[in-house]
Amino acid sequence: MSPQTMVEDITGLLEVWVAGWAGCRGYRTSTEGRFPAALRADTSGEWEVFASEPTDDEFAALAARTAESPARVLTILTNDPARYAALVARRGLNVTSDSQTMMIVDMETQDAEDPWLSDDDLSLSTFEQAGVHYAEVRSGDTLAASGRVFVVGDTAVFDKIITEPAFQRRGLGSFIMRALAAQAFGHDVRAGLLLASLDGQKLYSHLGWTTVARVLMLSASHDGADLSLS
Repeated sequence: MSPQTMVEDITGLLEVWVAGWAGCRGYRTSTEGRFPAALRADTSGEWEVFASEPTDDEFAALAARTAESPARVLTILTNDPARYAALVARRGLNVTSDSQTMMIVDMETQDAEDPWLSDDDLSLSTFEQAGVHYAEVRSGDTLAASGRVFVVGDTAVFDKIITEPAFQRRGLGSFIMRALAAQAFGHDVRAGLLLASLDGQKLYSHLGWTTVARVLMLSASHDGADLSLS
């Protein structure tokens, strides 16, 4: 499926992303009605449900389930965030993150060659485990940057692209993305997907990625934690 066709089917796009994101993290998946869900076993131990532009009735049902436990998360993919923000308070939930976006790229525009590091103090290692491809940059024994990618059909889903604070502003985020793309090209991939933070959006836009939709994360928790960081 081409990236343009995927964008025209946001619900299908979300299902592909959830499958890849759960694959990257080893999460068990299920469904809540017609929407995908994943068990965040390594963090909250609770389910996160993902819905693209749910109807008011669907939102009410999903919100009621989410409100049963402060650790549950309802993530909404939408191009009308104000609509859902208005519904949230009436359903006993809070917006715990509204800064992320889903982004997509045509993988034909990405560099398929293994990148090289110009800094001799840094080294790259790549490996695959249980279908997940990893890339890590280290300075000696210290992890400088890392990321992972999981392929679903012809789509590469990127996750946990992290540059450690002491190594930021050295181009390592772009480097990790190129290293992961080179691994993904071992499969017949046509599109790339990810969720991007505010800082990540600048990086990925520079690399040719485009925004598909805004992402709202909702829960019944009142601790103010940004769930996008977990």
